[in-house]
Amino acid sequence: MGIGTGIALFVIGAILAFAVNIDLGGVVDLALIGYILMGAGVVVFLLSLIFVLRRRQTVATTRTAVDPASGEQVTRSTRDSNDPLV
Repeated sequence: MGIGTGIALFVIGAILAFAVNIDLGGVVDLALIGYILMGAGVVVFLLSLIFVLRRRQTVATTRTAVDPASGEQVTRSTRDSNDPLV
């Protein structure tokens, strides 16, 4: 599920809520289903946007040095996500 899925759910929900005028005898309220799909589309869109922005803020740093005492090569990797949500 991604940004496109959220937009598609919102558009389908708007069509059902505002453009379809079919009376199904009170069995199914298409306007209510449209509003539910529009809400789900907004939630999916916002969650996808948050995950995309979080993924772009990750920074990976790798440092390599030689230990003066033993003469061995030491590699250190760190990852900084700059995540304000945690």
